[in-house]
Amino acid sequence: MLMEALGSVLLGLALAWAADRHLSDRLPARRVVFVSGPLGALFGAYVTHAALGPGHLPATLVGAVMIAAVLLSLLIRPSGRRLRRAFPL
Repeated sequence: MLMEALGSVLLGLALAWAADRHLSDRLPARRVVFVSGPLGALFGAYVTHAALGPGHLPATLVGAVMIAAVLLSLLIRPSGRRLRRAFPL
């Protein structure tokens, strides 16, 4: 369980770093991103571990990365340009 938690935190930090590096103009403050990534990964590892049980380290880490990616994707704001509607209401 300790390796799952440590691995998920490290993967969450790596995912947060990659998101901050590539989408820094569309994300909130760096502190929020670098806290949300590992916390989302920890939650994902907990949920996956509870669903699968012990002994599934690779699957637990995949679940952790997936939940962290979903959480980080919720932080993304729309780009600066607005889309126009074809038919105004």
